[in-house]
Parts: sequence; C-alpha cells; structure tokens
Amino acid sequence: MGSPQSSPVTRREIFGWCCFDFANSAFTTIIVTVVYAVYFKDVVAGGAPEAAGWWGRTLALSQAAVIVLAPWLGAMADFTGRKKRLLLGSAAACSLATALLTVTGPGDLWLAVTLVAAANLAFCLSESACASFLPEISTPENVGRISAYGWSFGYMGGLLSLALALGLIVGLGASARWTFLMTGVFFMVATLPTLLFLRERAQPRALPAGEGFATAGWRTMLRTARELPQHRTLALFFVAFTLFLSGLMAIITFASLFGAEVLHLTATENLLLFAGLQISSALGALAFGVLQDRLGAKPALVASLLLWIVVCGWAAFCRTKTEFFVIGAIAGLGIGSIQSASRAVVSALTPTGRAGEFFGFWSLFARLGGVIGPLVMGELATAHGFRVAVLANGGFFLAGLGVVLALRLPRAGGVR
Repeated sequence: MGSPQSSPVTRREIFGWCCFDFANSAFTTIIVTVVYAVYFKDVVAGGAPEAAGWWGRTLALSQAAVIVLAPWLGAMADFTGRKKRLLLGSAAACSLATALLTVTGPGDLWLAVTLVAAANLAFCLSESACASFLPEISTPENVGRISAYGWSFGYMGGLLSLALALGLIVGLGASARWTFLMTGVFFMVATLPTLLFLRERAQPRALPAGEGFATAGWRTMLRTARELPQHRTLALFFVAFTLFLSGLMAIITFASLFGAEVLHLTATENLLLFAGLQISSALGALAFGVLQDRLGAKPALVASLLLWIVVCGWAAFCRTKTEFFVIGAIAGLGIGSIQSASRAVVSALTPTGRAGEFFGFWSLFARLGGVIGPLVMGELATAHGFRVAVLANGGFFLAGLGVVLALRLPRAGGVR
C-alpha cells in the first residue's frame, strides 16, 4: 500500500504510529467525554438547563470547520509530502488549547466555547492526518490488525489519563481544572514516539503550472469530490459511516452528562465507569481487528452495529448505576470495533498515493456525523430528556446497518 520506493515498515514505526492514538485519546476521554463535559455544565454554565444544547453546538461547530478544512489540508499534505508536519502541528494546537481550559471558571462561557471548539478542531485534523499513514504501513492482510492496534493503544492512553485524573481529583484533592492542564501535557509528551519513529513516506508531487500548494489543494479536493461517486463502494460506505458515526459521536459527547443527569453518578463513579470502558474498548478493537482480517470487514461491522442498537435501547430504559456500568462495558466493545473497522475499510479502498485526499474525506464524513449526532442529541435531550434522546439515537446505527448490509466490502486479505 505504500510507495514502491519505500523501505520496509518496521515494528518500531508501527509502534510510533500507534502511540499517536495513545496520545490523543486523553483529549476525547478527559475533555469531550468524562471530565470537562460535566465541568462545563456544572461550573462554567452554572447548571443551566440549556448547557447540554450549548455543549452540543460547540462541538458541532468545530466539526463543521473540519468538514471544510480536512480534505483541503489532506490534499495539500499529499502535494507537499508533509503529512507528518500536519499531524504534529495540529497535535500541538490541540494540546495548547486543552491546557488553556485550566483558566476557565464560572461564567466564562464564551472563553470555554472558543477553547473547546479550537481544541476539537485541531484534534480532528490530527486524527485525519494520523489515519492517512495507515495505507503506507499496512498490507491488505494485516490492515485490520494494525488499525486495531492503534485503537487499542488509544484506549490504554485513555485509561492512563483517567487514572491520572482520578489521582489528581481523589488522591490529591485537586480541582478538576488541573486535569485539563494534565491532558494538554499528556498529549504532547505521549506524541514523542510518533515524532521519533514514524517516517514521512509520502513524496512531493509536481504542482500544476501557475499554482501554489493552497490552490492545488483546493483543486484536488474538488476533483476528488467529483470523482468519489466513481468509487461506488467507498462512496456508499461513507454514507453508512456518517450515519453510524452520528450515533457514536452523540454517545461519546453526552455519556457522562447522561450518567450525571439521569442516574446521578458522582465524579468518582463517572471516572471509574469510563476507566472500565477504556479496557473493554481496547479488547473490542483487538478482537474485531482479528475478526476482520479473518472474515472480512462486513461481518465485523454488522456485529458491531447490532451491538450498538442493543446498547441504545437498553440504556434508554436503564434504572440503576450497576446496570449502567454493565451497559458501559458492552458499549466499550462497540466503540473500539466500529472505529477500527471503519478506518481499515477506508484504507483498503483508498487508491495508492492518495491517502491524504481520501482520508481527508474520511474525516469530512466523520465530522459530518460529529455535527449531526451531538446536535440532534443535545436538542432532543433539552426538549424531551436524555432517555428519549438515547433511544432515538439508536436509529442512526440502524440506518447505518441497512447501508452496510447492501455493500460488498473487502473480505479477508483485501479480496472483494
């Protein structure tokens, strides 16, 4: 899948690539899902009923910006052969904005919204850049496993960041805001193996006459958008991807708010819940990665989507904290599997030498789901309560399943 001129991929390089998932998971775990989401509602917004809507709109706005920027930046990275610079630059921006969340307090709504939107935008761009390396470091025979290794590393990073947060809040009695500084530092330090070991294998392309990298990037992005329907399987997969990512992003964004609002989980219980979820997510990514390489992408995705439909229906009627912990463990298996399998499918269907472009569109559709899901969940939760919102959210997974069932996706070894 890499360039013919590329030297063999080493285990150290794969390790360096996986370490970026380990690093960036601290942001989604501490900021988007577990700690800052609740801090935003209870402290910054002062417990206002509209807080869930504000949170959803903030994340949706940043995802909307990614929809515009990711394909263009991906195309530019392909032209310049500087995907690694895009990866590390966006990681640094996310780390800085995350650390600055430490200064937000009661009433700092606009500052918090601005910093969260900026951090999430940079995170999404870095995630897209990281994914674009997958075709270069994998083969059709091992793409499912390597993608799964990355997600598994990610959940271990999320688990470690939760342990550090628990130590700060419970062990040292520190304010929750110090976990935001810890998260920013964690992201940058854990990215160092990626900086040291991951190779820039992309080769710069010759620019069209009279064009710069920026204009060439826009032209390439528009060309790929026009060309996408010709890649019918990939185009339809992106439709399914948008649907089930809408459901997944809604769950990730509002899970801790659901636990706090509906089941009255304490901050410590919330941290313990998501610590367990990180472990089950890592196991799910690994198990489904092996399943995908043995049986193909379609069985892995179908099983994962069925699991998510059950989780949404069960969570909507959940009554006890113990029951919610069980649901969380099962949901973790689905989080790891659905994201790992999706990234591997796009890698298998991406034309050689155009990973930046096509993973830019992968990010575009993922972020479209990131706009739709949190926005719908936030508005439904505000208008009808979290139980109705979670039940309705299962419809995204059901619709995505319908599209996936109609597709011919790569089987084991990359055969279709």
